[in-house]
Amino acid sequence: MDWKMAQRIALLLFSSTVALGCRHSPTTPPSRTYPSLGRKALKRPVARVSSRPPFLKGYIPIVMYHHIRNGKGPMFRTPVEFEKDLERFYRDGLRPVTVSQYLANRMPIGPGASPVALTFDDSNPSQLWIEKNGAVDPNCAVGIWMRFAKVHPDFPVRGTFYLLPGPFGQYEWIHTKIRLLRSLGCELGNHTYTHPILRKLSNAGVERELGRAELFLERLGVKPPVTMAYPYGEMPGSKGPIRLGFNYKGRFIRFKAALLAGSEPAPPITSRKFNRIKIPRILATSGEDGIDDWMDRVEAGKVKLYVEP
Repeated sequence: MDWKMAQRIALLLFSSTVALGCRHSPTTPPSRTYPSLGRKALKRPVARVSSRPPFLKGYIPIVMYHHIRNGKGPMFRTPVEFEKDLERFYRDGLRPVTVSQYLANRMPIGPGASPVALTFDDSNPSQLWIEKNGAVDPNCAVGIWMRFAKVHPDFPVRGTFYLLPGPFGQYEWIHTKIRLLRSLGCELGNHTYTHPILRKLSNAGVERELGRAELFLERLGVKPPVTMAYPYGEMPGSKGPIRLGFNYKGRFIRFKAALLAGSEPAPPITSRKFNRIKIPRILATSGEDGIDDWMDRVEAGKVKLYVEP
């Protein structure tokens, strides 16, 4: 066998070996090395809620609700009106946050979205009512919101409830209601014990009202510190108990922030206008400076909201 023939045979043997090596056994997958993408690279990008550019200096609507039922006056919002509020917020690219999330500047909303904080004062029965069969009344605020969130999961039931003793009526259901709210992602706050006008009380009276309410929240399993809302939007004559905190029955009580019953959206916490003990809210009403009025201004481009990058 000459040298050229030997070279040809060797080449044929090598080619056969390569061809056999390419036929993988079904139980032995081919060995391949891929570049590491990481878990984040495998996630799909989150679609923007709106085409609005990021704007971190914009305002945040904090909306104040009381009764979700028929009635006269600015403290009443009918179930139909409340559902229309949710629809309008959603359509305009607003997504819910709690007051504490707003204060922490950690708001779980999508890119291009604007935060809105829905707050509920006085723990009225129409905010959360349980039927005899244990189901949530579909016409109360939580029931309406739960139904809306089922269709729009990116608008979850995430509100802040400022309670009074005997919250929502139905004493036998109190703990069930509190567990439900917390499981949904809501938070509870201090609204005093007897809903007085704090301006008319002494410092000791203010501390007693807020301290008793704080102990009541603790019995419901709420861990301090919490936010508080002034009854009637009236601040106490002395701001010391609110600004600095105070001692009550062996506990030091201090609040994350305090909310007014004012008539304008709140500034971002990075703004010079931000005041921890004077955070404004918008009343859920159709009147002047109510939520309908402010949303009209937003849609007309007269008010710039905070927009998540």
